[in-house]
Amino acid sequence: MIQLQGEYDCKVDAKGRFRLPTQLVRQLGEAKEQSLHINRGMEKCLTLYPNEVWQKVIAQVNSLNLYNSQNRKFARYFYRGATELTIDRSDRLLIPKGLAAYAEIENEVVLFAFHNRIEIWSKSNYEAMLDEQDDDEFINLADSVMGKAFDN
Repeated sequence: MIQLQGEYDCKVDAKGRFRLPTQLVRQLGEAKEQSLHINRGMEKCLTLYPNEVWQKVIAQVNSLNLYNSQNRKFARYFYRGATELTIDRSDRLLIPKGLAAYAEIENEVVLFAFHNRIEIWSKSNYEAMLDEQDDDEFINLADSVMGKAFDN
């Protein structure tokens, strides 16, 4: 089971590539040798999935009843821009141009790794998202989300 964590700043070169940090490459382990999958994430970021995780996620999406209009809309949006990627010998990934435009990625990205996926944010969008939250909001969110998780 893949368990990823960390926050990493990376530079994007003129071709749209960035180098995965060594710590993240180590966390990916054998998954590094397989394909990765990238698609649109929430809040103007991209989401990068190791292949084994992607297969589970798409199984869920593919099991949706496509006679339901909301399910069709979700599936179309979810798969829009989805691309298979491989890590090159220099541990670099190439961000597809359409996805980079969607996430407003230019020269710098922040990789936010958690659970079994990696969010890829433009540095400016990531900082803006963090600026929107304050300590009190996080405390209330923690109480709402995690408080119930530990009630026994």
